[in-house]
Amino acid sequence: MKAALYEAFSKPPQLVTVPDPSPEPHGVVVRVKATGVCRSDWHGWVGHDPDIELPHIPGHELAGVVEAVGKDVLKWKTGDRVTVPFVGGCGACAECHAGHQQVCNHQFQPGFTHWGSFAEYVSLHQADINLVELPETLDFATAASLGCRFATSFRAIIDQGKTTAGQWVAIHGCGGVGLSAIMIAHAIGANIIAIDIAEEKLALAKTLGAAVTLNANNVADVSEAVIEMTKGGAHVSVDAIGHSGACFNSINSLRKRGKHIQVGLMAGAHNTPPIPMSKVVSHELEILGSHGMQAHRYGAMLAMIRSGIIKPEKLVGKRINLAASIDALMQMGKFEAVGVTVVTAF
Repeated sequence: MKAALYEAFSKPPQLVTVPDPSPEPHGVVVRVKATGVCRSDWHGWVGHDPDIELPHIPGHELAGVVEAVGKDVLKWKTGDRVTVPFVGGCGACAECHAGHQQVCNHQFQPGFTHWGSFAEYVSLHQADINLVELPETLDFATAASLGCRFATSFRAIIDQGKTTAGQWVAIHGCGGVGLSAIMIAHAIGANIIAIDIAEEKLALAKTLGAAVTLNANNVADVSEAVIEMTKGGAHVSVDAIGHSGACFNSINSLRKRGKHIQVGLMAGAHNTPPIPMSKVVSHELEILGSHGMQAHRYGAMLAMIRSGIIKPEKLVGKRINLAASIDALMQMGKFEAVGVTVVTAF
C-alpha cells in the first residue's frame, strides 16, 4: 500500500510503498477513504509522544470501508462504512467495563501506538467495541473530521462541561477543535465568545455561531475582556489550543463555579502551565480534561448531525491527496490552516 512514513522525528516524511496490514483476530483492516490532518499528528511527528516507534505512519482521524475482518469479530463485515474514535479501548480493563474507553488502561491509538491512516489501509483493534457505523448520508471527508477534534469537542461541551442554553462559553483558539466546540455549543443555545489571533479564523467562528469574537492581540488582558463581556465571566471555558497562556486565560476568565475544559494537548514547553489556583479555590472552579469520546457515545452526536442541528461538513477546509499530506502535516505547528484539512485521494 502507499503511505506517508517518517523514519526520524521532525524530518520530512516520504511517500513510500509498504506491505498491506492484516487484521488482528479481534480487529479489522479498513480501506481509508478520508483522513484528517490534525495537530495531534504534528505532536507525534516532532517527537512529543513516547508511544511512537520509528519508522512510523501518522494519522488517526479516519473513515473508510472494512476491507478484511479478524476471525473473532462478530459485528462487522467487509464493505461496512465505518469510523473510529482516536482512542480505542481494550474491552477488558476496569475503565472499559465502566464505559470509559477514552481513558482505557491499555488503549490503542492508530497513528500513535501503531501505524495510522496516512495510508491506503489501516489496522484497527478490538473492532466490536470501537468501530462506529456511518450513515450513508454522511460523506467520508466529514466523517473523518469527527474522529478527534469534533468528537473530543462534543464530549468537552456536552459530557464534561454539561453546558446548557443561555450559558456563556469561551473558546480559546479557533482551529479545528475550537470551531467544532463553537458549532456544538451554539447548537444547544449557549452564548459563545471565540478568541484567536487570526481574523480569518474569527470570521469563520462568527459564521458558526460565535456571538462575540475577540482578537487576543488587540486586548491587554484576555481574561479581563471575557469577564467584562460576559458580565462576570464564562460558565464554561475551553483551551482548544494546548498553550500555557490560553490555559491560564481560560481558567482566569471563569465566573464562580465555572468549568475549564482542557482539550488542546499540553506538550513540550507547555506541559506544566501556571494555574491561578487561589481563584480555583475561592471561586470553586472545576478543571476537567476531555480525551476523545467513546464509540458508544457517537450515536448522540450522529443523531444531531442527521437532524441538521450540527453541520460538521462546514468545518472541512482543504481536501488534498496523500502526497500533499506531508507538507500539511509539517505546517500544522504554525496554526495557519483554516478549518479541517482532509486527505481524500490516495
